Amino acid sequence: MENQSFISDILILEGLKVTPQSSSTAFILLLFVYIFIMVSNLGLVILIFSSRSLHQPMYLLFCNMSINDVFGATIIIPHVLRDLLLSDSERYIHYISCVTQAFCVHLHASTSHTVLMIMAFDRYVAICSPLRYSTIMTNRMVVKLSVAAWGTALVLVAILLGLSIRLSRCRSVISNPFCDNASLFKLSCESLLINQVYGLGYTVVLLGSSIGSVTLTYLKIAAVCLSSKNKALNSKALQTCATHLTVYVILLVSAFIIVILHRFPQLSDHRKVASVLGHVALPALNAVIYGLQIKQVRQRITAVFHRNKVALKEGN
Repeated sequence: MENQSFISDILILEGLKVTPQSSSTAFILLLFVYIFIMVSNLGLVILIFSSRSLHQPMYLLFCNMSINDVFGATIIIPHVLRDLLLSDSERYIHYISCVTQAFCVHLHASTSHTVLMIMAFDRYVAICSPLRYSTIMTNRMVVKLSVAAWGTALVLVAILLGLSIRLSRCRSVISNPFCDNASLFKLSCESLLINQVYGLGYTVVLLGSSIGSVTLTYLKIAAVCLSSKNKALNSKALQTCATHLTVYVILLVSAFIIVILHRFPQLSDHRKVASVLGHVALPALNAVIYGLQIKQVRQRITAVFHRNKVALKEGN
């Protein structure tokens, strides 16, 4: 009985298929990416909160994205780094830890969409109602939008994972480098109809509302820009919206690839790589794309390179 209880609480993780020769290289590259994600995103948050000129709704809302990216990367990358150094037989996780990780993974993914939705709303108000922007996008509104973004994602994911936790388990292998909802309910031999129906509804509601709101927002912004003769307005709209739209398209493509690959068990190795990249590449790209848009960030980066260049010249 003790042995059965032990087995039921321990789950085996199928990690990335990496040869022993390339595991060290993969570990070093992933470690550097993780350090970059932490430094760049936390650096942007500190810069925004410490510079009064950046205390604008657009940048304050962006802090949600940076914090969420740090959260998502921390849930995934250290765990994958550990498993790169272990043999297949040593890659295990306790069931409670697996559920916690799955919850955090889906919270990060869902919040990525809801945060981009509130950022799209901010751009809509700024471009389509510029005279009312300061009265609509107050600090109180920024807080409300941020709470709504995180709260909505929290509720949706809590129900999603709750439906999986209720199931009994007859398997102990997680066919993924980390835990997610699909991996959890596949451990059960019970009927998965309720999980599949809610999972489909969850995906449709999240992606549908995300795609619908962002598409509608940008169509209205495009209509305003086309009818406006103000070149300065059009230039500002193009700059800020192109940044937001680039991040959104990357997020959307990544989400669709992972969802589609889950439907093809024979492509499990490709899905594993795509899943890890989705939680690694996006946080790194977001920091670069948004960071370079902020003038103060570009100025500081330029100043650092200038100082290094001067120091090298003086050293020679």
